[in-house]
Amino acid sequence: MRIPFRLVDVFADAPFGGNQLCVVPETPPELDTATMQALALEIGFSETTFVTAVRPDGYDVRIFTPEEELPFAGHPTLGTAFTLAREGTIGSEAVQRCGAGDIPVLIDLGAGSASMRQLAPRTGRKVEDRAAVAAAAGLEPDDLIPELPIIPVSTGIFHTMVPVRDDATLRRAVRDDRRCAEICAQIEAESLYLFAIRGDGDVRARMFDKGTTIGEDPATGSAAGPLGAYLARHGLIETPGSVVVTQGEQVGRPSFLRVSVERDGDSWALDVAGGVHPWGDGAFEI
Repeated sequence: MRIPFRLVDVFADAPFGGNQLCVVPETPPELDTATMQALALEIGFSETTFVTAVRPDGYDVRIFTPEEELPFAGHPTLGTAFTLAREGTIGSEAVQRCGAGDIPVLIDLGAGSASMRQLAPRTGRKVEDRAAVAAAAGLEPDDLIPELPIIPVSTGIFHTMVPVRDDATLRRAVRDDRRCAEICAQIEAESLYLFAIRGDGDVRARMFDKGTTIGEDPATGSAAGPLGAYLARHGLIETPGSVVVTQGEQVGRPSFLRVSVERDGDSWALDVAGGVHPWGDGAFEI
């Protein structure tokens, strides 16, 4: 069985930045879950996506890290939508159906970009053990902003928002494998998402994953949307408003995630956008 795939960089303002993605645009119906997981491990990117159906209004997708299937992820959503639009499978507007729900996407092939409207944010329980969180990031409790809570937020998958005092502090953070795994398991979150506000609409972030396979993720759209909700909720940005989240510099893949936030009843409407750069293709032989 020959299964073609495409390779793209997402949340990149230039080729070979952002987060790498492998997209299987036509998944054979006989390809089972175990084999999808094995292929994602073989590729070794943060995520690999498998398009399992195309509908008049969009498509269905399954998303795998090298270790597990996810209900939702950010750069796989944009990269998959862009790939399908580029190949004429979908139009410039579509709805992605994934484990977390339906995600509207917009694709601009000319601009080399895509955006998504994320699901309404949900907030988990406040994390009281600030010392454990700081230690997992190689920091001290005083390196975190004391008046801001550490709290998991989800628009499809939970990431823990960790406000750090300044950019210099964020840069010297070092992921502790064991402690990251322990604290993420305790709070049932995918990662610690450390961030520092550098200016109006300017935030730097670093994502320390719960597992060592990914380690530090270069661009995390599923965390950038929740970060936008967190910033709005705590009055750290004006709404409606936007913020550019810079990520990935420490792992050699500069990434730029553009988040727009506006009030939506008693919640927030969150759009996350970024550049997409196709750079290769191939096929699995099974």
